[in-house]
Amino acid sequence: MITPERLRLRSRAEVRHCGWCGQRLPEDGKVGRPRRYCSQSCRQRAYERRSAVQRGGLPEDAVVLSAAELADLQDRLFQLRCAAEDVVTAADDGAAPSELKSLAAAVVENAHGLERLR
Repeated sequence: MITPERLRLRSRAEVRHCGWCGQRLPEDGKVGRPRRYCSQSCRQRAYERRSAVQRGGLPEDAVVLSAAELADLQDRLFQLRCAAEDVVTAADDGAAPSELKSLAAAVVENAHGLERLR
């Protein structure tokens, strides 16, 4: 049976990431609330973003991207689509399993790059 204490310990053991930059947070065995940010500067930037969203009248869960961030995201999505199309083309052309595996690894690598928005 899973007790609330065990559930709390399990959730603490999960890999956690900074709420601002996405960097992996160090595992600390401290008592109290788990960290949400990797540094004071990330905490401050998150506060500033929340304040700007509230002043602008946007919903709390709104995501605000600059034009440069949007362009970068679109570029990375295009790279992912191209990598996936390469796998399909190679499969249609009867590529060897080793080549398909290599192309699939490229898709995975591109997908990892999309996991972080910042």
